[in-house]
Amino acid sequence: MHYTLRQIEVFLATAWHENVSHAADSLSMSQSAASAALKELEQRFDMQLFDRVGKRLQLNDFGKSLRPHAVALLNQATEFEQLLARQGEVGHIKVGATLTIGNYLAVPIMADFMNRYPGSRVDLTVENTASITQRVRNFELDIGLVEGELQDSTLEVIPWRDDELSLFCAPDHPLAGRPTLSDEDLLSADWIIREAGSGTRQAFEHAMYGLMPKLKLRLELQHTEAIKRTVEAGLGIGCLSRITLQEAFRRGSLLPLYAPQRVWMRRFYFILHKQKFRSTGIRNWIALCQEDDAGTFGTYGPDQ
Repeated sequence: MHYTLRQIEVFLATAWHENVSHAADSLSMSQSAASAALKELEQRFDMQLFDRVGKRLQLNDFGKSLRPHAVALLNQATEFEQLLARQGEVGHIKVGATLTIGNYLAVPIMADFMNRYPGSRVDLTVENTASITQRVRNFELDIGLVEGELQDSTLEVIPWRDDELSLFCAPDHPLAGRPTLSDEDLLSADWIIREAGSGTRQAFEHAMYGLMPKLKLRLELQHTEAIKRTVEAGLGIGCLSRITLQEAFRRGSLLPLYAPQRVWMRRFYFILHKQKFRSTGIRNWIALCQEDDAGTFGTYGPDQ
């Protein structure tokens, strides 16, 4: 074999930091050792992986084409090392989840995973769909759990479970207690909704097709709890996943609203880079998420 795994590590770290010194620090190496490893890799195969732009090293097209294969190679090497240590069922996985999934579904799944596989470790990142997608695309995360529909040639998108959006308001809001809302009611209301780039916002815009340009968007907030508190304060009506509202509905601090002429169902998805090696930990995580068939939500209406 005419390359070493250490050279591959230096290549990937340099691609990430765009600086050999910072790459060396991240790998606990000296700068001279990192530079020598990168230079030897390029000279061995008579190639150039980076364009030198001032003090920065930017991946060239050839380097970009090699990057996903290098990531997969290191992932497989890590898996092999775990198997040698008889820890094939124990893994360190980096999971990304959108805000609804991360705050209401991923934590109990993570606890179940770590209890089921003693010694395992799960790093959970919670951000909106756009951010999680970018991190999976850049191999910063092993797998993403997202709410938004994606069209990305670099990613594998796997359906996971159904979800339903719910409209809601404060108990003293003028629309509270109506059996259903017409499109005219929806246009008359002030709205408190999620920010652009979130899966919930994407699903809301799909449901409101034809009405969005005319809606009165009073506030666009990043956090689910902030939206709930703002709606409770009477500043408008909101739209979030029903799973985020169940406790508030039980307490009566918020009330559901219904607009059956609109489609409020959507799906949650797993996303992985197509060239990402699926370690034992990733396979076990997906299997655990899929075990709970009761997690699929049915359709809710005024009589429920």
